[in-house]
Amino acid sequence: MRAVFPDFRLGNVLATSFTGTLSERHGDAVERIPVPHRLVDWLTVSGLAVESCTPAQLDLARELRESIHAAATAAAIQDALPASAVQVINDCSTQGRAAAILTPEGKRRWRLSSASCVEDALSVIAADAISIIAGERDGKLALCASPTCRAAFFDTSQSRTRKWCDMNTCGNRQKKARFNANHRKNPRSAE
Repeated sequence: MRAVFPDFRLGNVLATSFTGTLSERHGDAVERIPVPHRLVDWLTVSGLAVESCTPAQLDLARELRESIHAAATAAAIQDALPASAVQVINDCSTQGRAAAILTPEGKRRWRLSSASCVEDALSVIAADAISIIAGERDGKLALCASPTCRAAFFDTSQSRTRKWCDMNTCGNRQKKARFNANHRKNPRSAE
């Protein structure tokens, strides 16, 4: 019987979606890739399918994830990028041999050098992180307003004022908490 794991929180930006495989970093942390086959699952749903993953590759993926989170957080608050995080991102970016290919439908897909090359998939994620942290894409890095989450996310809204990494999780949780707090202060307002 296969273990049940928390659902992935998938976003539109590969690098920040990858950092979301560890959520609630400042509360009860939720690890969404606790075992190698779970990383295989995440890579597959993210368009970077690999057949297998070793424990060492999972460790490398987590190191990249945390480095992206640290660098994106620093960029979002306009702080200096941590040198160790930059080094990990750069190393992962240059170690892979993934190639962008154009499908007949006009979409970009990634071709990895082999079906088991997690490093190729990580290089794609690292390159995506570089493009958003360097400010090469239309959007803004921001941090989730939830005090238990504080996830880095890439805000592509027109006003660039999004507050939550995901409205369906952090946003709704915070709005519900605010509603309940207001209801406790003034119980007659619900009548």
